[in-house]
Amino acid sequence: MSESSTLIGYQGRTICREELALVPTPLATDTHRPVPHHEVVGALVETLGFRHIGVVHDEYAVSPDGMRMFGVLDLATEMHGCRFSIGVRNSHDKSMRLAMTVGYRVYVCSNMAFSGDFTPVLAKHSKSLNLLDSISVGVDRMQRNLAPMQQQVEAWQGTELSNVAAKMIVYEAFIESELDVPKHLARRVHDFYFL
Repeated sequence: MSESSTLIGYQGRTICREELALVPTPLATDTHRPVPHHEVVGALVETLGFRHIGVVHDEYAVSPDGMRMFGVLDLATEMHGCRFSIGVRNSHDKSMRLAMTVGYRVYVCSNMAFSGDFTPVLAKHSKSLNLLDSISVGVDRMQRNLAPMQQQVEAWQGTELSNVAAKMIVYEAFIESELDVPKHLARRVHDFYFL
């Protein structure tokens, strides 16, 4: 099974769901209600469970001050050679919104990189935020987009290129300047594939 998610934590350190529950949450203000990181993950796992979607692996990274959390959850939903994942992030310090992204490949990093094929949740931590509603709507949107993503992956898997055809595509892209890249990179690609 190919890896479907990447989490790069602070100084390479990641934690499990149980450790996430130990991260303190600051007090709410009149305009900002921090949502505990473990509650975000708990609501997500519970909502997935209601829809019979299991989590086969999950890990998290928390900033040294506990204010920002990033995580990835690999789902039981899979296809040949590929598994869907969810990236999640949350903050207590207003530095970013609560967000989820989903895809056959997600990338979540403590440097704020956050990418997937579809982002079903972006929510501010206002006093009117309903966590369960936001997560539920996000998972519904995610489910509606899984089938098209799966069809795309299956189309890619069904496309075969011979070695000669693949080399020709790379050659045209880099050497014949069909792709705008620095010339030193084009030379390296040429040397790698054609020498």
